[in-house]
Amino acid sequence: MVAYGQAVILTAPPELPTRAALAVSPADAPTRAVAAEGTVLAVLLAISFSHMLNDTMQSLIPASYPLLKTGFGLTFAQVGLITLTFQLTASLLQPLVGLYTDRHPLPFSLAAGMGFTLCGLLLLSIAGSFPVLLAAVALVGMGSSVFHPEASRVARLASGGRHGFAQSIFQVGGNAGSALGPLLAAFIVVPHGRESIGWFSLVALLAMTVLGGVGLWYRRHRLASQKKARAATLNLAALPRRRITLSLAVLVALVFSKFFYMASMTSYYTFYLMSKFQLPVQSAQIYLFVFLGAVAAGTIIGGPLGDRFGRKYVIWASVLGVFPFTFALPFANLFWTGVLTVPIGLILASAFPAIIVYATELVPGKVGMIAGLFFGLAFGLGGLGAAVLGELADLTSIRTVYHVCAFLPLIGLLTALLPNLEGARRPAHA
Repeated sequence: MVAYGQAVILTAPPELPTRAALAVSPADAPTRAVAAEGTVLAVLLAISFSHMLNDTMQSLIPASYPLLKTGFGLTFAQVGLITLTFQLTASLLQPLVGLYTDRHPLPFSLAAGMGFTLCGLLLLSIAGSFPVLLAAVALVGMGSSVFHPEASRVARLASGGRHGFAQSIFQVGGNAGSALGPLLAAFIVVPHGRESIGWFSLVALLAMTVLGGVGLWYRRHRLASQKKARAATLNLAALPRRRITLSLAVLVALVFSKFFYMASMTSYYTFYLMSKFQLPVQSAQIYLFVFLGAVAAGTIIGGPLGDRFGRKYVIWASVLGVFPFTFALPFANLFWTGVLTVPIGLILASAFPAIIVYATELVPGKVGMIAGLFFGLAFGLGGLGAAVLGELADLTSIRTVYHVCAFLPLIGLLTALLPNLEGARRPAHA
């Protein structure tokens, strides 16, 4: 069809384009225009870099838990409440932000949202009581609620049609930031005290500067983005509404499985290592860095694999395939604990880019709402998981947490209920 369209264009007068030339899908126009300008990769890298800075600042919170626990005399349940406050603030607002910006795009909301994170970090560095500490992490959560839906929309617009690849590039920045946080906490926050968290407000200023440039690009391409969203609604999958609802419910269950387990690692892995193997705080943080580095690698792999082989197969392999490793982890010695966390992070993380793209293809034209919903679920379920697992650790032991969480990947069996969207859409495209 493309070749035919090109041939017609060559034979027609320049001032009279043919109907075949005009029949090119409107959804392709923004992508081709962006690619022609050579800005796709630059925008993706800018969004990924900003995501890295954003999640570096956010990851300082859980990475500083040992310091906060000692300084404020917190219980494990209160540590879980900190995570719950942060995650729920983000999760409750993200779908609302995404729903609003689907209808009213706000190019500079990315930079404005980073201002909440900046204020939260400054407040966290001077907090003198537990309620003020909760208020500080709530501000950081509000920054995330604004950042993720709009950044996902920008990544999709700049994808050049490779949606899984773009989502992976975007998400890997966040994973890299999450991996850097524990190192920065170990070598900056722990030696210099909680007040040093305020220094990272300079990182927030850098992110605001980069996102200001992204906002300028986004404002120029906003109209193309709206046309692309309208065109996407014309290519709905040939699935009944009930099947779509069921598929979304399955995706929510898979996100629950993934992020409950992730909460056990990000919030309590250092405590687990310190309890079982008597590691000092800094050594435990390095093990957490290794795990989060594997998560970053898995994220960058998941999206392109979904583009090539189909999202459903990547989701299936990622969520269910990690079970043998999570099952073996509680029985491993220190060496094998470090080894096992690498495939756990690598395999488990590869699911999320595929889940996000699969969901946006399941409900086309609602990129902001769907991205906000699933990023919000990721934050909310992670926070809920941290709170529940903190209570479990207080009632039993930190080791029991990992025996219980080992079975969460079995929820991946629900992937069998997901339709193959590539196959379902061929008749509609034909």
